[in-house]
Amino acid sequence: MGGFFGVAGRAESISDLYYGTDYHSHLGTKRGGIAVVRPEGLVKTIHNIENTQFRAKFDPDLSGLKTNLGIGVISDSDNQPVVIHSHLGRFAVVTVAAIKNMDDLVRRVFRERRIHFAESMSGGVNPTELAAALINQEDTFEAGIRNLQESIEGSCSALVLTDKGIYAARDKYGRTPIILGSKDNAWAVTMETCAFPNLGFEVVRDLGPGEIVFLTPEGAETRQAPGSVLQICAFLWVYYGFPASSYEGINVEAARNRCGEVLARRFPAAIDFVAGIPDSGVGHGIGFAAAAGIPFKRPFVKYTPTWARSFMPQSQDVRDLVARMKLIPIKELIQGKKFLFCEDSIVRGTQLKDTVQRLYDTGAMEIHMRPACPPLVYGCKFLNFSISRSEMDLAARRAIREIEGERVVDLSPYADERTPQFEAMVERIRRRLNLTTLKYQRLADLVAAIGLPKDRTCTYCWDGAEVKSPSLPFA
Repeated sequence: MGGFFGVAGRAESISDLYYGTDYHSHLGTKRGGIAVVRPEGLVKTIHNIENTQFRAKFDPDLSGLKTNLGIGVISDSDNQPVVIHSHLGRFAVVTVAAIKNMDDLVRRVFRERRIHFAESMSGGVNPTELAAALINQEDTFEAGIRNLQESIEGSCSALVLTDKGIYAARDKYGRTPIILGSKDNAWAVTMETCAFPNLGFEVVRDLGPGEIVFLTPEGAETRQAPGSVLQICAFLWVYYGFPASSYEGINVEAARNRCGEVLARRFPAAIDFVAGIPDSGVGHGIGFAAAAGIPFKRPFVKYTPTWARSFMPQSQDVRDLVARMKLIPIKELIQGKKFLFCEDSIVRGTQLKDTVQRLYDTGAMEIHMRPACPPLVYGCKFLNFSISRSEMDLAARRAIREIEGERVVDLSPYADERTPQFEAMVERIRRRLNLTTLKYQRLADLVAAIGLPKDRTCTYCWDGAEVKSPSLPFA
C-alpha cells in the first residue's frame, strides 16, 4: 500500500511535512521519501525503512530540507519521490498506485522511442517513474495527470511537486482518499486525517474522484472537477485505515464500533468475554462487547516497539514469525474460558490458525470468531493492500477448491450468505481454523456500518461487483 502528505506554507514547513508523512507509516514499511523546493531547486531524499522507523532515518536530513513547499511518501514498493527534468519543467512525483497494466503501458511509452526508465525495481520499471512518464506526454500538468488517470488499470493517486505548488490528484474512481486541510499559514493534503490535528490543520474537504487540486501557500484551486463515480475501498474502514482517521467524513474507529455492534446483534454467543485481534480487530470487538453487554478483555497483548507489521514481508514464513512474536498470550485471562474474538477479516488464515492453536494450548475452552467483513472471495484488482501472490492464497478460495476441485466454477454463490455453497465454504474455514463457531459479517450490514451508499464503495473483494460509468461532475 502506501501513503503521502504534501504541504504548502507561507512560512518554513519542514516540520509539518516530516510529521505529516510519518503519520502514514502504518501503510508501508519499505521506503520513505521527501522532495522539497529549495532555493537551489528540487531536492529529494529516500531511505530504506524496512528495519528502522521513518523518523529515525529522516531526522538527520531535516536541516538540509528546510522548505515551505514539499511532498513526502511512505511506500511499500518502489523508490519515491521520482524527480523529472522535462518540457514541463522540473517536477517530483509520489504515488499510491496499483498499475495492473504496467507492461502494456511501458510498451506504449517505449513506442515514442525518446523515453527510457532506470532499472530501480529489481530489473523492472518503477511504477512512479511510469506515472511521471505518462504525465510528461502532455503539454500541461493537468492534461498529463488526466492521461495518467485514463491510461491505467487499477488505481493511482498522486502528488506532483513543482516550484510553484503541488498538484494533488485523486484516483479516477476515488479508491484511495485524499483530504485537503488548512491552518492560518499553510495548506496541506493527506491520505490520513490523523496527520492533521496535532499539526494544527483543520479538514477542509475530501477531494472527489478524479479531482485535481493545485496547492500554493495562498490556497487550493480545483484544476479538474471531480467525476461522478466514487468507488472508495471499503476495506479502509475494516482494516488498513488508521482508527483516528476519517474518509468521506466517516471516522474509522466509529465505523468499526458499529460493525461490532451489528455482529453482536446478528450473531450472539454464550461466552465469558469479548476480545479483538490487535490492532484492527479491537475497534470491532469493543463495539461487539458494548452491544452484547459482555466484558471486553485482552487475552493477547501486542508487543509493538520492535516488531513490524506482519502482513508486509514477502515471505509467508517471515509473516508468520512476526505475527507470532508480537502477540503475547495472558494465561490468567485465557485458561478455562469461553470467549469470542472479533477480527477485521480472514485473508489467508495462516496466522489466525496458529493464534487459535496457541489459545487452546494456553487453556481456552471455546474460541468463537466474528470477522468484521464477509469472506474474501475475489482478489483485489485495484489496490495493493495485501501481498498475496495469488487469489488461491485466500482462505475462502482454498475452501472453494476443496469443495469443487480444480474445475472452474461460478463464484457468485459462494459470495452470497443465503446459499448452501456459502455455508459449506464457511464450515470448511471453521474446521480448518479449529473454531467453535465462525460467523462472518453480512455485506449489507458492513455497508450500513460504514454509512456510505453501496454504489459509492468498492466491495469487489467480497461480491465481485464493479461499477464503471463515464466520469461526470461529482454530485
